[in-house]
Amino acid sequence: MGLMIIIAPAFADIYKYEDRSGKLYFTDRPMKGSRYRLLSQTKTNQKRSSGSRIDIASTEKNRQRYAPLIQEVARKVRLNPALLHAVIRTESAYDPRALSRTGARGLMQLMPETAKRYGVYDSWDPKSNLTGGATYLRDLLVMFDNDLRLAVAAYNAGENAVKRFGNRVPPYPETQAYVTRVLQFYSENETSGRFASID
Repeated sequence: MGLMIIIAPAFADIYKYEDRSGKLYFTDRPMKGSRYRLLSQTKTNQKRSSGSRIDIASTEKNRQRYAPLIQEVARKVRLNPALLHAVIRTESAYDPRALSRTGARGLMQLMPETAKRYGVYDSWDPKSNLTGGATYLRDLLVMFDNDLRLAVAAYNAGENAVKRFGNRVPPYPETQAYVTRVLQFYSENETSGRFASID
């Protein structure tokens, strides 16, 4: 295989993914799978911590603590709270201080760019984080004609990735596993009736 040289614009991070068959994919959206490699990074992101943290042990305590706020935000943005709970559980295990190695923060694991896009100035603030993330998820549902799989995939991989693959779940193992987890948790929430739907 010959040497591939990629010159990336100064304002964008570029990530490379190689699947099991050796196919290469490039994205400006950081992912969590072990097959992703950062090729180019902005100066701002170079300063970002490479570590990550999440408090799994406090999942149930935090779920109970934030359930009223999640219900309030779900009602405000017209989103099914059972779905919002499923995404939060998958993203952060209800940890408001969760931090990914790529810089995603808080309950909804907002990337700085997404937070800025939705007017979230403090991603560590649970209400602001929830409102921004829930609004983004609702907008994705609208964008993809209420196709839940595509909206959830877009929340993980970015809407451009979904569009780039012909409005299909991108062939990234991390994204495919993410969609499966969210839909499983959502189904469990709906079946149990644990989280009442909005009126």
